[in-house]
Amino acid sequence: MAPATVTIASGATWQDVAADRQQYRDATIAEVQPPVPELSPEDVPLNTTGIPKKLLTEEEIEITSINVEELVKKIVSGEWTSTVVAKAFLRRAGLAQKLCNCITELLPKRALERAAELDQYLLTNNGPIGPLHGVPISVKEHMGFKGEDSNAGFVGWVGQVPEEDSLILQYLWDAGAVFYARTTQPQTLMQLETNSRLYGPTVNPHNTTLTPGGSSGGEGALVGLRGSILGIGSDIGGSIRSPAANNGVFGFKPTCLRLPSDGWAVAMHGAESIIGTTGPLSTSLQGLELFSKAIIDQKPWLRQPSLAAMDWKDPEEFFPDRKLRVGVMLSDHVVRPHPPILRALTELVEKLKKSPNIEIVNWNPWKHDLAWSIIASLYFADGGADVKAAIESSGEPWLPLSKFILLDNPHVKEHTIASLWKAVEAREEYRTKYAKLWNETAKSSSDGRPIDVILCPTGFGVAPKLETSRYWGYTSQWNLLDYPAIVFPVADKVDAPEREKPFEYPEGYEPISKEDKYVYDLWKEYGAEGYKDAPISLQLVARKYYDEQLFKAMEILLEEAGLPAAVPA
Repeated sequence: MAPATVTIASGATWQDVAADRQQYRDATIAEVQPPVPELSPEDVPLNTTGIPKKLLTEEEIEITSINVEELVKKIVSGEWTSTVVAKAFLRRAGLAQKLCNCITELLPKRALERAAELDQYLLTNNGPIGPLHGVPISVKEHMGFKGEDSNAGFVGWVGQVPEEDSLILQYLWDAGAVFYARTTQPQTLMQLETNSRLYGPTVNPHNTTLTPGGSSGGEGALVGLRGSILGIGSDIGGSIRSPAANNGVFGFKPTCLRLPSDGWAVAMHGAESIIGTTGPLSTSLQGLELFSKAIIDQKPWLRQPSLAAMDWKDPEEFFPDRKLRVGVMLSDHVVRPHPPILRALTELVEKLKKSPNIEIVNWNPWKHDLAWSIIASLYFADGGADVKAAIESSGEPWLPLSKFILLDNPHVKEHTIASLWKAVEAREEYRTKYAKLWNETAKSSSDGRPIDVILCPTGFGVAPKLETSRYWGYTSQWNLLDYPAIVFPVADKVDAPEREKPFEYPEGYEPISKEDKYVYDLWKEYGAEGYKDAPISLQLVARKYYDEQLFKAMEILLEEAGLPAAVPA
């Protein structure tokens, strides 16, 4: 479709621009054939995950119910064509929008032309074009598409159109991907929820009173509903891992500068004090690895020189004896996790203790409150001037969580060159001290080996109530340290309150920080009933550049615990 013409620059109000973008989105969904099923508000239950199976065809359900690694085999074998697969995902994604408000636009014409091209290639060449041949991939909106609007959640940026695809899209295209859906993100891109003045709030498919997370929350909700089985997010404080956890899917935040980032639409472009990264969300662990390997095998550092020139190592090279030393962090000593998280983590640790291959080591977090003060002071080195200008360019009102992270954040200030140097020095000093603590875990080992990974919460609880995601520490900690992390579901959810009683806050509990009081009050107000059906997920973290080791450790941990490496359809 043509780029946006109703823009702030054309004289429109922010309300007019938002209405036009929503109409445009709806028009792209209306292009899908057969038409996406209609829904009335009374047809949408609190838990929407069962709706697609009631409204889609048997073939569409079968296609969208398998995972990336299986889908590639079926397409390459000729059992399914790329075209049939693309049509199924277009319909399921259109339905997901009506359930969760997670789409900024569908790309039916582009997707079906690409799928037909891939089908012809397979016939002509008797083999796939690449490792992701025919795989539909959904894309967070701020990853630039040639000829398509790229607004990054700012009303004032509507009308900006990239001259070429972002670099990561180019590599995925060469690997055989089919791009068919673009997904929502929040105002500022700096929220652990997904709400903008352009599209309104995206909600969680498991419980629509909860957030799908952010800032890649559109991706999280879409993958959670299997309107996608592989999508692209970005992460500078938890923006891949929060949506993966909240929607019960797999998510991978790599070490920074391993995957391409050129071509993003972001405020503060060029800032280096804290670097964000692209990464995948998927319905399977193997989907995360296929995505990462398909890009890194193309040596992206040759085109984006800032990237680490590191080939993708085969994870099977690591831990050949399957022995793992796992550090376990139940709490960061700033905010006590809600009972479902403590229960899931405790139960998983008890399972792992029974394995002769797993050694559990207590991980004592070191000054995670200090870590937050450092990273929060480095997010907006200009005092937030660039983000403020982007919001104020349209007159769109500030949303509560945008105010929280910038206007009400006591650590934000406009740095001088000297004060920025000092803040970066504090960042490096913290990283060095944390590395020393990791190294010291070797002293408790009979063979002088430090822990391999840290198992910990992804957030203070399961998916939070809308507009309550006001603690980032369980994810931003690893952004400060630039450690890779994988989020994984534990095949459990919040249900009967009785299950949480052994892990409830003790009688007369005294919060250990103001952040802890806020989180404690949320549980006291809503309890297990308020978070009903929310998936429970955890996080596994490795040292910087130990990405491939992390994948193998994740595989071993899931197998030893008897947990699935894919989300059941």
